[in-house]
Amino acid sequence: MAIGYLQIQARTAQDAVPLMGARVWVLDDEGNTTYQLVTDESGETRAVSLETMDASYSQSPGYPGKPYVEYSVTVDAEGFKPVSVGEIPIFDGQTTVLPVMLAPLEERGTSRMIEYIDVGEPAVEFADQRQQQDQEEDVPQPIVLRQVVIPNPITVHLGAPNTQAANVQVPFLNYVKNVASSEVYPTWPREALKANVYAIMSFALNRVYTEWYRSRGYNFDITNSTAYDQYYVQGRPIYDSISDVVDELYGEYVRRRGQSSPYFTSFCNGTTTTCNGLSQWGSVSLANQGYSAERILRYYYPDDIELAKTNIVTNALSSYPGTALRVGSSGLDVQTLQTWLGRVRRNYPAIPTITDPEGTFGESTRAAVQKFQSIFNLTADGIVGKTTWYKLSGIYTAVTRLAELDSEGTSLGIGTVPPSAVLRQGSRGQDVITLQYLLNVIAQYYPNILAPAQDGIFGNETRQSVVAFQRQMGLSPDGIVGRQTWRALYNNYLGIGENVPSPGPDVGMATYTVQAGDSLWKIARRYGTTVEAIKQANGLTSDIIVVGQVLRIPV
Repeated sequence: MAIGYLQIQARTAQDAVPLMGARVWVLDDEGNTTYQLVTDESGETRAVSLETMDASYSQSPGYPGKPYVEYSVTVDAEGFKPVSVGEIPIFDGQTTVLPVMLAPLEERGTSRMIEYIDVGEPAVEFADQRQQQDQEEDVPQPIVLRQVVIPNPITVHLGAPNTQAANVQVPFLNYVKNVASSEVYPTWPREALKANVYAIMSFALNRVYTEWYRSRGYNFDITNSTAYDQYYVQGRPIYDSISDVVDELYGEYVRRRGQSSPYFTSFCNGTTTTCNGLSQWGSVSLANQGYSAERILRYYYPDDIELAKTNIVTNALSSYPGTALRVGSSGLDVQTLQTWLGRVRRNYPAIPTITDPEGTFGESTRAAVQKFQSIFNLTADGIVGKTTWYKLSGIYTAVTRLAELDSEGTSLGIGTVPPSAVLRQGSRGQDVITLQYLLNVIAQYYPNILAPAQDGIFGNETRQSVVAFQRQMGLSPDGIVGRQTWRALYNNYLGIGENVPSPGPDVGMATYTVQAGDSLWKIARRYGTTVEAIKQANGLTSDIIVVGQVLRIPV
């Protein structure tokens, strides 16, 4: 028997909070417990070895059986709803990382019923996929966006376009790794994996660039239906070989020479289904003949295609500097990096303290970067390239968003008693702000509940969030917030306060000189702290600050 490896990560709130002490059971395909594990301070287990099939079986399109062995995992953390993930394919020589996102229990009346997720077979095994890709390839595509951007997050519809299914928002990096792990085998030659990742990224960026679905009135960017798009499995594991390739190629895409739009890179498995695009199994054969990824792409797509890059990421706090940061680098970008790491460290204390001077990338900064990369399944080289920069930006945003929401809750005076008003589309006022705030908090823990704008107006966006919440809680999804929905919102909100671990203490103080246009909110967001924490550290009784004032900032 060959050996593969499995590591489990138990976290919540979009990776912002690791769950230490979660109990994990790994079971074989007959239901026997193979391992019992406990997560560490980063919410991770050690990587365990599991028997599987030899890698050669997954490199041959003619093998009639499953070229892997399936296992299942159950994760249970105190104060959270347990999750069981089944049909996890384990491949020879591959480390499989399973991220398990747990939702907090409600304050009262919550069942300990397990949430079940089945990963299932990779799409390369499907016999009926890609039915409409050939039809769509030659359809004139509207050019809507002015430039190619990485959608962060990308909104994925978990079903065919016209079906009632959940929408989930996913960081684009995670999306590409998930799709690639869902589509092909991780044991394939590296150049074949690279060709497939290029096709996956370009396909998704084409959907976003042309606003393929949004221009048709849908509120998502792409579906997970292989009949229309590409395969995304919510809650599935990621393979290390695929993760490494995506990190290397992140933000690159295929286009035709002289055009800016991402090429519509249709693909199919090439055995049970053929198409006018990349053959997944064919890419393996060509890679084994010595073809590079780019040459494989030109074999299946027009000869004038080329590889392009975009560094434009939506919702990013700060653009990637353009060149990698490493030992010896200095300046404002390094200072920003150190600020982000210092704040994330409060939630992930395994990241070592940075002792280098502000803006100087020394050995302690390298060590902190390397540990961050290890925790989040990036190449742990201590160098901050594009993938590390945007991943750190995303985690920093997630942890500071929780702090902001906590501060907002205090100022809004949410309390424990729900409002009595019945709200529906068209309602306005303070109760709507309370509703939108609660939905924003709960959305951090449920990816299928999208956070509405907090504007006090009950519009269509708020209604969609209410409906998603009601479906999640087993309530009638009518989009009307009456007594039952208010109670469920409050039970979830109060349960989050009771069960989600708080970040560690502030690790130090920075000083900041107030500039023109600054506000306490802007300064707090920059440093990953809260307005109240800054006021307390400086003895302020109001939000008023003046240019030239020196503030002590807890970081």
